[in-house]
Amino acid sequence: MARQQDPFIGRDVLNGQFQILQKICSGGMGSVYKALQPAMNRMVAIKILHPKLASRKDLVSRFRREARAMSHLTHPNTVKVYLYGELEDGSLYIVMEYLEGKNLNQTVRSEGPMTIERGLPILIQACNALDEAHRAGIIHRDLKPENIFVTQMGGMKDFAKVLDFGLAKVTEREMRPGSIILTQEGMVFGTPEFMSPEQAQGKSLTPGSDIYSLAVILYEVLTGKLPFDAKNPMEFIQLHVTTKPKPINERVPGKTFPPLLWTVLSRALEKKSDDRYQSAAEFAHALQAVLAGATEVPPFQDGAQRAMIPSAGVVPTPLAQAAVALPPGGAIPAPARSSPLPRQVAVSSKPSIGLLVGIAFAFLVVGAILAAIVLKLVMK
Repeated sequence: MARQQDPFIGRDVLNGQFQILQKICSGGMGSVYKALQPAMNRMVAIKILHPKLASRKDLVSRFRREARAMSHLTHPNTVKVYLYGELEDGSLYIVMEYLEGKNLNQTVRSEGPMTIERGLPILIQACNALDEAHRAGIIHRDLKPENIFVTQMGGMKDFAKVLDFGLAKVTEREMRPGSIILTQEGMVFGTPEFMSPEQAQGKSLTPGSDIYSLAVILYEVLTGKLPFDAKNPMEFIQLHVTTKPKPINERVPGKTFPPLLWTVLSRALEKKSDDRYQSAAEFAHALQAVLAGATEVPPFQDGAQRAMIPSAGVVPTPLAQAAVALPPGGAIPAPARSSPLPRQVAVSSKPSIGLLVGIAFAFLVVGAILAAIVLKLVMK
C-alpha cells in the first residue's frame, strides 16, 4: 500500500508567499517544513499545527502562545520568527528562520561529549538568549539538548540557537485576550530528564528553573551522561526532587574537569531556586570564569557584567590576568586568533560625586553671572 502524500508538501501557502518543499520533522503538536520564500530568495521553516488538533482550544492557545512569545524576542541566539497566524484551511502556522546543522543531542550522539572549550561557549550563548526571554517575562520550561541548535552563521562555527518555546510560561502582557493559561500551579509539563525540582512538583516557576535545566544539559554535553541514573521518567522526576547529583568528576571514569566547573554546576543544580544563580546572565558569567581558567568566580555586577558576556561564540576576556581558551575550530573569525583579544572595559553609568559637585558649582557660577548682568540692566 502506497504511503499517503503529505497534503502540505508542494503547496503554495499564504497567497503564494511560501512554497512548502519538504517535511523536516514532526511531533505530537504538528510538523515542521522547509519552504521557499521566492520574494525574499530565502529558505524558511514553517511549523504547522496538526489540522485535527485545531478544535482543541488548549492546544491552539499553546501554539499561539509559542508564536507570540518568540516574536517578541530579538536576541541573535534565539530562533527568529517572521510570521504567525492561520492558513486558508484553518491550520495554524509559525514561519521561522531556516537553520542548517544539528541540535546538541544529535551532536553529542554523533561526535561524543564535547570539550569544555567547545561546550561552554555554546551554553553561554544559550544563557544569553534565555536572559533576554526572562527579562521579557518568558520562561522556556522545556529546555533540553534537542532545543539548542548548533549551526554556522556569519562565519562563526557552533553558533547556538534556542528553539521551541511551545511550553513557555509567559506574563499576562504576552497573552492575547481570551488565551487559556496552561501553566497553572499543580500541572507538570516538560521533559523529565531536564526538569527542575519545582517543575517536577508542579510548583510555580522562576527563571531559576531554566537555569537548572541548562546545567543538566551542560552536564550531559560534557560527559555524555545525565547527573542521575534512572530507568523511567517518573524515577527521573523523583531524583530531581530528592537526590543530589553525582559530581561531574565522578561521572566518567578517567575523565576530569577543573574544580571550578563543579562549583558552578552544583550551584546551578541546587534543589531550591533561590540557592541557584539569580539570572541566566549570572550563570553565563560563572561559566565564562571556568572557560577562562579561573580558580574562582569573580563578583557579578549585573549591569556592567552583561556587556562582557559573548552573544554569539566570541570569547572576550572579562577576567583580569586570566588565559582564555578558544573553542577548537574557532568560535571567532580566523583573523582575530592571531592577535590578542581586545579587553572590554566596563564603565559605570553612574557619575561620580566629584563630577556632580563640579557641575553644580559651574551652574552656580553661571547663575551668579547672569543675575549680575540682569541687575545691572535693571539699574540703568
